[in-house]
Order: sequence, then C-alpha cells, then structure tokens
Amino acid sequence: MLLMVNPMNFVYRILKYSFLVAALLSAATAAAGQAARPTPEPVIPRIARPDDPDPMTSIEEEMRGKRAIKYAEKEYHENIDRAHQLADLGSQLGEYFKKNEQLDRESLKKLERLEKLTRAIRNAAGGSDSEPDYDKHSVDLNVNVKKMLSVVESLAGRVEKTPRHVISAAVIDEANVLLELIHLVREQAPRA
Repeated sequence: MLLMVNPMNFVYRILKYSFLVAALLSAATAAAGQAARPTPEPVIPRIARPDDPDPMTSIEEEMRGKRAIKYAEKEYHENIDRAHQLADLGSQLGEYFKKNEQLDRESLKKLERLEKLTRAIRNAAGGSDSEPDYDKHSVDLNVNVKKMLSVVESLAGRVEKTPRHVISAAVIDEANVLLELIHLVREQAPRA
C-alpha cells in the first residue's frame, strides 16, 4: 500500500526542512567567521640606529665622508700654496720695482699670474666679482705698487691663518682690493 501524502503537508515539510538547513548553515558560517585566526606579525619599519647600522650603507657613507674630507684638505692646501706663490710673486715684483722704478714685460706677466692667483684665492674663499672702485686709489704708480705689495703680504697672511672650514669675508674683501690695485698698476705701467 502506498501511502498517500497530503500535498500540502509535503510542501510544508520541505519548506520546514529547507529553513532548518538554511538556519544551520548560517549559524555555522557565523561561528566560522568568529573563530580565532592567527594574526600576522606587524611589519615594523626599520629605523636606522647607531648600534645596528646596515653594514653596506655605513661603509659607503664612511668612505664618502673620508673622500669629502680628503678633497677639502686638498683644496685647503692648494689655497695655502697659492698664498705662498702670491707672496713670492709679490716680493719679486717689489724687488724689481725698487730697482727699476718701472715694470718690464716679465713683471707684467708676473702681474697677470698674481691676478690669477688672487682670483683663485677669492673664489676658494667663496667670493665673486665685485664692482671695482678705482676712485679710492691713487693715480701715482709708485703709491699703487706699494699698496699692492702690502695687500699681497696681508692677503697671503690671512689665507694662511684662515681655518679650512671658514669662509673669510676679510680674505674676499682683500682679494677684491688687490684685484683693483693690479688692474690700476697694469693700466698705469708704461708700455715698453
């Protein structure tokens, strides 16, 4: 015998079991969503510490620093050498001018070399070209040569006394005055 099932009862049971299965699946999904998951370790940005430097970076930085120091020392010693050459040329020009009361072609070449050295010293000290003020100087060649020689000695002394980490405004100013005097002496010197 076949059991006859009321179709309404049958639909009612299917819906009931479907809702029950859906409720169980929802509960299982919610429970799985709330289950403890292992948390990933937080990524901490690396901060450079003096006690834990990156070996390659610190070695490269140290080498760059040493190179920069050597370069600065080399520039400083070259500037000191320029000051010695400046003093030597100044004394040679002074001796020749005392003997002859004029400047010859060789002296004018030394004057040009004096100008180049003075420009190099001024540039190394951080200076640049300035507007010459010829009005404050004499029109007499003897006076201007004597002034020039005293400024040469003074500038050479200042360059030697100035530490290498210092930008000296006094060196720059004296170099500019010396360049003005060199220009005047060259203009006032009789051409041979």
